[in-house]
Amino acid sequence: MQTGMRSLLAAAALLGSVGYASAQVSTTIELSPEQRTTIYRDVTRERVRVAPPADFRFSRGIEVPESVELYDVPATVEVPAVRRYRYTVIDNQVVLVDPRTRRIVEIIRE
Repeated sequence: MQTGMRSLLAAAALLGSVGYASAQVSTTIELSPEQRTTIYRDVTRERVRVAPPADFRFSRGIEVPESVELYDVPATVEVPAVRRYRYTVIDNQVVLVDPRTRRIVEIIRE
């Protein structure tokens, strides 16, 4: 009985940690073409442009350096899925960033 209980607890702990790890690893969000257009249009109206560090190559999943300022998504963006993220604009591309991890979750081009 004791061994069975230990096995059950170990399995529960493992499943809990796998769920947590997969939640942490997610570095993309699903957006329709219309949502992407809305986000790009509304964000680029803000006229925020960032010059990233010279050696920074951005892509999904990459951590954005602390030197890059992140901004709140404008209230005019009517896409609830992006409210929890911050953004920056690099090379005329909207870069959505998870503020907890500073990892890029999506890059939206014109």
